[in-house]
Amino acid sequence: MNIDRLLDYRQGASSIPPLDDWQPALSGDMALRIDAQGGWWHEGQPFARPNVAQLLSSLLRRDAEGYCLVTPVERWRIQVDDLPLVAVEADFHDDAWWLTTQFDDVVRLEPEHPLSLSETPQGDLVPEIAVRFGLAARLHRHVYYQLAEAAALRDTQAGRQALSVYSAGHWFVLGYLDADDLDGLAPSEGP
Repeated sequence: MNIDRLLDYRQGASSIPPLDDWQPALSGDMALRIDAQGGWWHEGQPFARPNVAQLLSSLLRRDAEGYCLVTPVERWRIQVDDLPLVAVEADFHDDAWWLTTQFDDVVRLEPEHPLSLSETPQGDLVPEIAVRFGLAARLHRHVYYQLAEAAALRDTQAGRQALSVYSAGHWFVLGYLDADDLDGLAPSEGP
């Protein structure tokens, strides 16, 4: 994969290419790793050129072989410690939350791009949002707190309390609280 040629080719291109249309055979493993904070590393060194990480993020998808960088003729598997993207901004407008990743993916929190809870490498159950091509973004701490501030407690069918945020006409769970965690908080009646 020739990075400089790809940078020249993608210069000025702002959209994500049609990765789901590209089906080359797996070329092998690349010495590239995305750490749990969304940092990109090559052969043990952090990327020196942020525009390279930006470019490669537009070529990233998750498929049966794992996380892969894809072009029309190559597909290289890379290592991802947790999730490859991080939601670093959250804005509420038009009755919905809009989350932005470190690479400027903008995602509306809705049933097509829901929040779900998944385990981190440390075993903590925390939210993620579906982004594109099988990729998800972990919420940056300040985004999580921003959503939690707007959230409400909701009763679940299992009798637990769910800290949930309302967006695009639906409730999305940020996490669950035990009775010990509630300390005087009351469930919400609705939006």
